[in-house]
Amino acid sequence: MNSVTPDDHLEAARIATAAGELLLAIRDEMSTNGADSKEMKDVGDQRSHEFIMEELRRVRPDDAILSEEGKDEKARLSAHRTWIVDPVDGTREFSEPPRTDWAVHVAMVIDGEPVVGAVALPGLGITLSTADPVSMPDTGQTPPRMIVSRSRPPAAALTVAEKLGADLVEMGSAGAKAMSVVRGESEMYAHSGGQYEWDSCAPVAVALAAGLHCSRIDGSPLTYNHDDPYLPDLLICRPEYAEAALQALSEVEH
Repeated sequence: MNSVTPDDHLEAARIATAAGELLLAIRDEMSTNGADSKEMKDVGDQRSHEFIMEELRRVRPDDAILSEEGKDEKARLSAHRTWIVDPVDGTREFSEPPRTDWAVHVAMVIDGEPVVGAVALPGLGITLSTADPVSMPDTGQTPPRMIVSRSRPPAAALTVAEKLGADLVEMGSAGAKAMSVVRGESEMYAHSGGQYEWDSCAPVAVALAAGLHCSRIDGSPLTYNHDDPYLPDLLICRPEYAEAALQALSEVEH
């Protein structure tokens, strides 16, 4: 199987959704039993990883897989199709019930291009995916809203917000931030300072399918399945803000 099929999109959404349901059950059980946040993070990460790997190997046994929680099998580098997954995006938020700003990412790339993606937001009971792309709202809010991290907003986001007069909105995981733009709850998400391919692959696939602009902060394309999975920056925004945001980002010291 070398090309994308409709079933690829459906399987990504199904697996991400089911992993999210598993994580909710784990969180409820461990909260009831008084588990601490570290234990909750560790158990959630491991069990979600095991579930996703088992499902992908069952339904797509010939495809390569890169998971944040798994061993990096370098055979993926010569694979035409590679799944890139993050079993829990935003473990901190996951371990702080009843926070909802965490996600499960399941994506598939063909020759480095993110063509299939699903981002489950289990706390909200929704999954956004390339199986049923979201229709982007006709217009965004004015002034635009820029999604940033709760603890340390990166220089890229602060620079764009200042240049464009955007309001800052704090949120947890990368997937939750990206999906806020997809869902029309914000207009821009810029990040600099460190991420990996599993942090952005599924969100970027979903955002592209919705018609949003997605790129590195220097304007170059986001590509995946590299030997080093470090992919430190990105910009996801409504198309009408892309040029101004990239101009502002060009003034950030990298």
